[in-house]
Amino acid sequence: MQTVSWGILSTAKIGRTKVIPAMQKGQFTSIDAICSRSLASAQKTAQSLGIPKAYGSYEDLLADPDIQAIYIPVPNHLHVEWTVKCLEAGKHVLCEKPIGLNAEQAASLLEETQKYPELKVMEAFMYRHHPQWVKAKEWVDSGAIGRLVTINSTFSYFNADPNNVRNKSDIGGGGLLDIGCYCISLSRFIVGAEPNRVAGIVELDPAMGMDRLASGMMDFGAVTSSFTCSTQMAPHQVVHIYGTEGRIEIEIPFNAPPDKACRIWLHKGGNIEECVLPIADQYTIQGDLFSKAILEDKPVPTPLSDAVGNMRVIDALFASSKTERWVKL
Repeated sequence: MQTVSWGILSTAKIGRTKVIPAMQKGQFTSIDAICSRSLASAQKTAQSLGIPKAYGSYEDLLADPDIQAIYIPVPNHLHVEWTVKCLEAGKHVLCEKPIGLNAEQAASLLEETQKYPELKVMEAFMYRHHPQWVKAKEWVDSGAIGRLVTINSTFSYFNADPNNVRNKSDIGGGGLLDIGCYCISLSRFIVGAEPNRVAGIVELDPAMGMDRLASGMMDFGAVTSSFTCSTQMAPHQVVHIYGTEGRIEIEIPFNAPPDKACRIWLHKGGNIEECVLPIADQYTIQGDLFSKAILEDKPVPTPLSDAVGNMRVIDALFASSKTERWVKL
């Protein structure tokens, strides 16, 4: 069976603990190299995960002619820079979300990718590929809940460590870029459109300067969506999708466990239909879908224009919070 040869740009925790082990289970993915700014760190991670090659610099990995695709889990402020460098080296790129720090960066990257039409680039919103979201989208599109009316979501955790990368505002820390982006993405995915206007309320951490609490409203015209995200709140995640005739509830919408069956429920007419999805690792699915797009030379599941759209909403929510007004997109 034909596979794509992958390299991992950095030994970031999400790669070591979630993405790499999942992609190693894929039918079409082969994790063949990893790099770090420290050769010792790269070698240690490579040994622990059974990766054949280890490099002591990002540049050395990109110079490997056998590597076809790169997965990028570096801090947010480096996403655009290293995606471009990967493209220049002739590599396909799967880059962690958010694709950049703002819509301007995302749009500039989209423009840059047009110079390399033979290469695939995608933002790694892994949740969209899980069977539970495929089912939720199917229910909505088939009219199982009647006409879609509104979506409500919450995503939170507690992390007040000033040394954690998620709490450093100058390199893309903060709740909206880290987890609020999921609430925005899922709304645009389920509605299948961009919001006309948004309103946001953002609370900054007084010491660290990043947004620790954000609530937003998105107006899609006939559909609305509201959400709250926080990096300093009791951990929780939930999504409710409401229609004129029923509603959908997703048990673990974002961090779906890779070793347990997931459940979503359709509440309609006083009855509850429970759908139990088979055990699936959304990181494995994401890697295989991207690899198949390379092997078959077909479009990636989620085009980079979608990442630009998500960043535009995030920018508008920040702007709305400052002006205390709705912001049109």
